[in-house]
Amino acid sequence: MASTRDRVREHRERLRQQGLRPVQIWVPDVRAPEFAAEAHRQSAAIAASEHEADDQAFVDAISWEGDDEAGPAE
Repeated sequence: MASTRDRVREHRERLRQQGLRPVQIWVPDVRAPEFAAEAHRQSAAIAASEHEADDQAFVDAISWEGDDEAGPAE
């Protein structure tokens, strides 16, 4: 049986043959307390904005809750 390293290498090679390439991205850790605090700070700032109604209308217009397969309303 092939080693894990060999299986991973072969899998990656098959993906490359399909025209794919690996990409690594770093994203914020949504589990971190600092993330929650910053998200709360930003949402409070938006809620207190004089443009809150327009901001919410924009979010509602682009939001999709997944109830259908069509995606957000056009």
